[in-house]
Amino acid sequence: MIKEAFGTGSTIDEAKDAALKELNAPEDADIKYDVIEMPKAKVFGLFGGSPAKMRAYYEVEDDPFTKAKEYILTILKSLGIEEAEIEVEADDEDVRISISCGDDYGSVIGRRGETLDAIQYLTRLVINRGYEEYKRVSINVGNYREKRENTLRALARKNAAKVRKYGRNVVLEPMNPYERRIIHTTVQEIEGVTSHSVGSDGDRKVVITLEEGVKPTNGGGYNNRGRGGYNKGGRGGYRNGGNRGGYSRRESSDAPAAPARAPRSDSAGSLYGKIEVNKD
Repeated sequence: MIKEAFGTGSTIDEAKDAALKELNAPEDADIKYDVIEMPKAKVFGLFGGSPAKMRAYYEVEDDPFTKAKEYILTILKSLGIEEAEIEVEADDEDVRISISCGDDYGSVIGRRGETLDAIQYLTRLVINRGYEEYKRVSINVGNYREKRENTLRALARKNAAKVRKYGRNVVLEPMNPYERRIIHTTVQEIEGVTSHSVGSDGDRKVVITLEEGVKPTNGGGYNNRGRGGYNKGGRGGYRNGGNRGGYSRRESSDAPAAPARAPRSDSAGSLYGKIEVNKD
């Protein structure tokens, strides 16, 4: 593949320098030049005349990684990022690309990583166009992937603990395949819970549920027996309470009956996803 650039100047040397600057070639590149137009002097120093025009070019190895780098740099420039460094590591199955662009990470990452995911998807198409066997491509910038993975793992563990305790399904917000895979992998490490995905395209979500045959650790929720239970309470129970302090079997007929109190909903105030009642 040939990479080229053109420059103009009042002399051949000036045009050559302008073309070389525009080319921005690596130091070890074998640069060649062509004269496109010779300079023409003005008649009587006032009329006509034209500058010199030069072409500078060099040959680069036509591999998909080079194409991918140039493609990413083009996207970054469109985002207003002029200075960036790109490193590529690859093996037989995966291509890992790291972008360094100073403090301009926000515009590359986008909301919840949407811009970075889009760049990754398009770069995957560019790279796999040059290979017979499909390669997975991941792009990282400013350690965003590692930070996001830690956040998702913490999210999975927290909601899996809720499911294990209360027995209610938890539906997380929509995620891309990469993030859903992190959630599924983390849930697999937790005993008594499992996960699956529902929805389609950009609305696909992870649902965390109890494994079949597993009972919640709190005995099934708020309506089971125990001290202070709402329906079949022990001491202080409101309906069929124990002998001590129970309102249904009170010693004094003058004691007022306690008002009924609705069970508390686990879904209220949920930070990461709504909690649904498991109807299975």
